[in-house]
Amino acid sequence: MRKVIAAINMTLDGFCDHTALIADDEIHQHYTDLLRSADTILYGRITYQLMEYWRTVLENPTGNKSFDDFAVAIDNIPKVVFSHSLKDITWKTARLTTRNIKEEVLKLKQETGKDILIGSRSLIITLMNLGLIDEFQLCIQPIIAGKGLPLFENINDRTEFRLLKTKIFNNSGSMLFYYEPIKK
Repeated sequence: MRKVIAAINMTLDGFCDHTALIADDEIHQHYTDLLRSADTILYGRITYQLMEYWRTVLENPTGNKSFDDFAVAIDNIPKVVFSHSLKDITWKTARLTTRNIKEEVLKLKQETGKDILIGSRSLIITLMNLGLIDEFQLCIQPIIAGKGLPLFENINDRTEFRLLKTKIFNNSGSMLFYYEPIKK
């Protein structure tokens, strides 16, 4: 069975605002490697539309190797976009679904292949409440945003985690925590 991994950057005070976070070479390289180790990423409409930015980097590379490599990796990975408002998507490696999220994720988990990533805050919350996340990779960045979208908002139940490992990003001082939810 494939593993569902929630991987997201957040501030020390628990917000997931991409405009407040560090996007240096080391962090981009980590996420490029993560994308290459999986074969599906799940997005909600808002994050999907934000990630379409990387298509412009493919068309006009920045010259920054880590950014350009990330653009290639995000372009290559198949994307499943959950939306009731989008009618069409043009990214060749993306498909739109209006199917029930629980059914879709359970179906994906049963298929053969590599890990499934979740790249949207809203989907992380939904799938956490459904008990469908196998691992959390939380990159805590040394920033206090003071406001924004909290990652763990509207969580239904108390959840305990087992720390699997950590990774330190020396350039930014960010720290990645790998957690596994403890099943009860």
